[in-house]
Amino acid sequence: MKNKDIEHFKEFLTNRLEELLNHADNTVSGMTTPKENFPDPTDRASLEADRNFMLRIRDRENKLIKKIRKALGRIENGTFGVCEKCGEHIALKRLKARPVTTHCIDCKTKEEAFEKALGL
Repeated sequence: MKNKDIEHFKEFLTNRLEELLNHADNTVSGMTTPKENFPDPTDRASLEADRNFMLRIRDRENKLIKKIRKALGRIENGTFGVCEKCGEHIALKRLKARPVTTHCIDCKTKEEAFEKALGL
C-alpha cells in the first residue's frame, strides 16, 4: 500500500475517532442532567425509550471506537491492510468501504458462510 493511502486512512480514522468521542461526551453529559418530571406516564415512557435507543447507539459506537483504535495501532506497527487470517493484502476498495476491517474479502466471506452454517 502506498504511503499516501496509509496517511489518508490514518487521517480518516483519527477524525472519525474524535467525532465518536465527542458524541460519547455529549451523551454522558445529557444523561447526568436533572431528569424532567412528567406527570403523564406515556411521556415518561417515551423519554425512557428514546434514552434506551440512544444508549444502544452509543454502545455500537463504543465498539467502533475500539475497532478504530486497533486499526490506528495496525497503521503504526505496519500491519494495516494485511489480512489477519491469510496474511494477504486487503484490497484498497474493501478498506475504503470498511477501514477497520481485519480480513480480506475471501476470508470474511468464508467466515460468514461458516457462521451461517452453524446458525450463529
